[in-house]
Amino acid sequence: MATGETGFDDVTFDLISVQYHSLKAGHDYGQYVRDARNAGKDEIAAFFEQVMAEDSERAQKCHQFLADLTAQGTSATSPQGER
Repeated sequence: MATGETGFDDVTFDLISVQYHSLKAGHDYGQYVRDARNAGKDEIAAFFEQVMAEDSERAQKCHQFLADLTAQGTSATSPQGER
């Protein structure tokens, strides 16, 4: 696997990135749900809750993939290629 400038292989970095963005979006969606509820727009609030749940599932899937990679010893190589 190619190792990027971070010292992590590209797949690990990509999973971390997707996980981060999913969690960040989920945090933001909480405010969107509150905004919709405060405006009396329950259908829109339910939509935001659905999107938030999907991002939560996505983040959890990334977490599992990262755990699997770690268990296999295929993530987090040093910039010199050492583990």
